[in-house]
Amino acid sequence: MPLAYINIIIAFTVSLAGLLIYRSHLISSLLCLEGIILTLFVMATLIILNSHFTLANVLPIILLVYAACEAVLGLSLLVIVSNTYGTDYVQNLNLLQS
Repeated sequence: MPLAYINIIIAFTVSLAGLLIYRSHLISSLLCLEGIILTLFVMATLIILNSHFTLANVLPIILLVYAACEAVLGLSLLVIVSNTYGTDYVQNLNLLQS
């Protein structure tokens, strides 16, 4: 296995572990999600370039479009939550009383 793939797998696992461990702040969860999406994008691009499968060249672009939509929704949720509750602590959110 090439060194680039090992680095990407390590980056993916670190981002996933960060998402599972640091769930107290919404912004840290969003950053870990972005790290996961970017590692998936790089992995998909490398696999498509190495396999010379020309029909799948559009898949990384579609993944980036979904990543941009996810980032916009996450940041808008962060703005709404921080304006409503004054903080981005996930533990302080009680959405059933709103």
